[in-house]
Amino acid sequence: MPTVPAGAPLPSPREPYEHRSTAESFGSDAERYDRVRPGYPEALVRRIVRGSPGRDVLDVGCGTGIAARQFRAAGCAVLGVEPDVRMAEVARRLGTEVEVSAFEAWESAGRRFDAVVAAQSWHWVDPVAGAAGAAGVLRPGGRFAAFWHVFGPPAEVAEATATACRRAMPDSPFDFAALARPSTDPYRPVLDRTREGLHEAGGFGEPEEWSFAWERSYTRDAWLDVLPTQGTLTRLPAHALTGILAEVGSAIDAMGGHFTLRFTTVAISAVRTDDRPDRPASRAAAGRAGGRPARP
Repeated sequence: MPTVPAGAPLPSPREPYEHRSTAESFGSDAERYDRVRPGYPEALVRRIVRGSPGRDVLDVGCGTGIAARQFRAAGCAVLGVEPDVRMAEVARRLGTEVEVSAFEAWESAGRRFDAVVAAQSWHWVDPVAGAAGAAGVLRPGGRFAAFWHVFGPPAEVAEATATACRRAMPDSPFDFAALARPSTDPYRPVLDRTREGLHEAGGFGEPEEWSFAWERSYTRDAWLDVLPTQGTLTRLPAHALTGILAEVGSAIDAMGGHFTLRFTTVAISAVRTDDRPDRPASRAAAGRAGGRPARP
């Protein structure tokens, strides 16, 4: 879910892409991010690949290349676009070709793709300029797909996290109590805005939504390795983060030292139609930003 660092204004759930500093805070520990963040259901990857006319994939906001590696393993040629050079460096080292840019300002140089995907990243892209850019680089019949993980830790872990975060960040505008009462559909505003962006940009058939349920077990140490990569915590001072991890760790110890986390990966996808002329991504973004490329 889009989150904000301590002391920052709370973004509208419909416009998290305006908070670029938060979007680019995950690279503060890119190696850890790649090591601990989960991949994506193979069924989702197969559905995108089988529903695309070919194997050329553009990965928007590719991060360290977690999803890109899965598409490469499925036989695809993948190009990543990533605004954070630290994340891009890890992705390149692990075999993904990456160009450093915000997607709204990226130059396609006439290249075309069979699929444009965004794994845990499309909420950081202007939904209309992004959709126009995706339409401009997709071949007719090509597929756009953006997807996110929805999950909620056990109540004991969620409550300990909320309490510790309130103590460490008393002035934060973030509603930490929401951690203890997770929404059953936290990405609904993002999914709806993505759908609206696809409609407004044009060039796509009617979007459809998919979901994939799965689970993963975490030990105490494994979960405490994940927590610093969450958006609320990526910019915390070390001493504050240490206190939060200690409190959450105690809660997991009381549960026997491990727990099972249930995930649902939600996706919105649409197929590029042939009802509009191709436009380069950069021109689409410029139109949205009043004649200038969108701010990276």
